Amino acid sequence: MATTPNAPNAMGEIVVQATTVLKGMWRFRWIGLIAAWIAGIVGVAMALRVPNQFEASARIYVDTQSILKPLMSGLAIQPNIDQQIAMLSRTLISRPNVEKLVRMADLDLRSTSKADQDAQVESLMRTLQIWGNGRDNLYTLAFRDQEPERAKRVVQSLVSIFIDSRLSASRNDADQAKVFLNEQIKAYEAKLEAAEARLKEFRLRNIDLFTAEGQDSAARIGDIGAQLAQAQLELREAEQARDAARQQLAAERQGTASTAMQSLLQESALTVSTPEIDARIDGQRRQLDTLLQRFTDQHPDVINTRRLIRDLEEQKKKEVAELRKQAAATGTGGQGSGSAAAQELTRMMAAAEVQVAALRARVGEYQARYARAKESMKTAPQLEAEAAQLNRDYAINKRNYEDLVSRRQSATMSGDLDAAAGLADFRLIDPPRVTPKPVYPNRGALLGMALAAALGAGLFVAFAASQLRPAFHKASELREKINLPILGVVSMILSDADRRRERADKLRFGVASGALVGAFLVVLVATTIVPKS
Repeated sequence: MATTPNAPNAMGEIVVQATTVLKGMWRFRWIGLIAAWIAGIVGVAMALRVPNQFEASARIYVDTQSILKPLMSGLAIQPNIDQQIAMLSRTLISRPNVEKLVRMADLDLRSTSKADQDAQVESLMRTLQIWGNGRDNLYTLAFRDQEPERAKRVVQSLVSIFIDSRLSASRNDADQAKVFLNEQIKAYEAKLEAAEARLKEFRLRNIDLFTAEGQDSAARIGDIGAQLAQAQLELREAEQARDAARQQLAAERQGTASTAMQSLLQESALTVSTPEIDARIDGQRRQLDTLLQRFTDQHPDVINTRRLIRDLEEQKKKEVAELRKQAAATGTGGQGSGSAAAQELTRMMAAAEVQVAALRARVGEYQARYARAKESMKTAPQLEAEAAQLNRDYAINKRNYEDLVSRRQSATMSGDLDAAAGLADFRLIDPPRVTPKPVYPNRGALLGMALAAALGAGLFVAFAASQLRPAFHKASELREKINLPILGVVSMILSDADRRRERADKLRFGVASGALVGAFLVVLVATTIVPKS
């Protein structure tokens, strides 16, 4: 509440100060008006001297939804076309491309030195424009220049560079990929050949380690042990048969009863064996076991082996039956002749000796194999580990080699696909065209700014002059300035002639000020109706 009475006084002081400043500026109104005219003339001249610029533009649509994309999916490498086009649009205005544009548009004909060419390139890099809607792949290329035809040539050249850059980039990428893949394929081919040579040398050096079935050392020892046990069993059976025949022969020679001899002959006939057929049957059974580890029961080799085993068993039965008949005939017909029985026992014993010798040789062979297999068990783990490492290296090199060959084929197919049809279709929606009227500068705005600058300059000059040569319009101002009492004030009395001169001066000032604004309006209308070419 205490500051309310002082508020009108403060506002009054501001009004008094503003009135004093305006009165001081009014004293130098003609100086300010002259400054406004000078600033206006300079501003209009500068606005009119700004050259007109015409804009040339073109629109390009990039269609990346090719029908070949789903058709070639998985067969050819398909890069991210949208990302490549977006990156190309951002890197199109580069120095190499602009230098190429200068040559294509014949802009270098006016350049007489290297410095001029560099300046021209820098100017183009600042004024060339490219923007687009990334969602629709629609790009606009624009350029402004004083000459419409030159602006159009620049945009045409920029469109060509934009399209050619995509094609050349695709071809360069495909060629570089092929060169790199060929180098890698050669390197892995050499590695694969070296791995094959090491593996071959290892297998030749340790040929006994490998079998056709791919068994390890423990499995081989198990098989040899089973074969050795079977051979030893057959040897014991053959030895027992031979010993029985030898005892009966001794009994015959000592005159044993013919009835006992006949029973012995029958028993011997029952225990008689066929070594050749038994060996063949045993070999076929082992082969059958091997085949069943690899194939099913319906495999042709399995069926043929089983059929051969059945045929050999039938043949064995027939031979055994024949031997039984011969033994029975000899026993019944030779009851009174001991020499015939002795001859038959001698023949049977000789056959048993042959079979025992053969089985002993087989047992010896299996024992030697078993011993060698047990001896190789000492170094087998190391050799198997080395073989596994060699096989692993070979498999890795082979897989990488086949992978690289497949990728090279995909790269070749991708390059051929891009060259034949292209994964991106560039369509020129709007060909390069130039605006019929200049797009720059906005002369109305420039002239308005010049008028505002002229008025501001006039007011500033009048204010500055009033401050440089101040005057006191009231006695109170003089008293406050000199801080001395004022004894009296002499008022100026204007005559009628003075008043007429003052009115005429005001009229002239108003006319001169209006002429300034009118001149700006005339220039504005003239530039709007008849634009500068």
